Amino acid sequence: MSASIFEVPYDDEALQTRIRGGLDEVERQLSASIDSGERFVTEVAVHLLRAGGKRFRPLMVLLAAEFGASDEPGIVPSAVVVELTHLATLYHDDVMDEAALRRGAQSANARWDNSIAILAGDYLFAQASQILAGLGTEAVRIQAETFSRLVQGQIRETLGPTDSEDPVEHYLSVVADKTGSLIATAALFGSKTSGASEDVQQVLTEFGECIGSAFQLADDIIDVASETGDSGKTPGTDLREGIPTLSTLFAQRSTDPRDARLNELLAGPIEDDADVEEALRLLRAHEAMRQARTYVHSQADDARALLAGLPEIPARAALVSLCDVVVTRIG
Repeated sequence: MSASIFEVPYDDEALQTRIRGGLDEVERQLSASIDSGERFVTEVAVHLLRAGGKRFRPLMVLLAAEFGASDEPGIVPSAVVVELTHLATLYHDDVMDEAALRRGAQSANARWDNSIAILAGDYLFAQASQILAGLGTEAVRIQAETFSRLVQGQIRETLGPTDSEDPVEHYLSVVADKTGSLIATAALFGSKTSGASEDVQQVLTEFGECIGSAFQLADDIIDVASETGDSGKTPGTDLREGIPTLSTLFAQRSTDPRDARLNELLAGPIEDDADVEEALRLLRAHEAMRQARTYVHSQADDARALLAGLPEIPARAALVSLCDVVVTRIG
């Protein structure tokens, strides 16, 4: 089983060998952790794992671990924990969003039903917790705080902004909780488990949250801009589900009469296929897309600036390249 690994260019061959070897071991342990011995449970739980994924979070663990002793035995298990947690949230998110596709494959809730998908997510959370228990009480505390943010982010996304909140700021805070928090934890797990200094841990944690949010925002742009489903979803999925994204929120700020039709379409979920296509066409040509891209580039620049405070080792160069790759995906 292989994932569509998030590719980062490496200037150092030894680092590349270590990272790729580590990701192979993460993949092996992921498969082993999901195998329950009960055929149907394993089939459902392994469904999204087999659909692939970028393994962005395990990659972050392994690169962060380079700032300490990268051969510490807890590093790969901590990478497995963050990826299992991420997979679990995907099962639950698809139920919340009533999604039909995930990573280009039929979602678990569409293939089976909502109850099975929710239970599959719960099972993956349980498997992550079992591994986590062997990493110590501090790791358990970090995971608990992260899980709290994940849930709060989902609740706040479901409720939407209050009357006193700016919709864009609300959305960005939701992205930070739902995506940035777990990628920050990945960086913290890697650096802490490897014994990196506390200063390095803090920088990498901040970097993880910053580049993690940029990574999600880039995916949201791709959902609109791509005509091929490069994000793993059918283009326009967020529009169909009425899920706000940075580009749609920027578009809705417009008071230009020429945008009246687009704002009418963006007012709620779009059910008609022709309306989805019209909304995509109008949005792709809108200034909001440039504004969203500019924001993501600025986020990546902020993340890159944080790296200046880290030791100048090959892993730092790889993290700089990671910032470049995140924004290259959106042009």
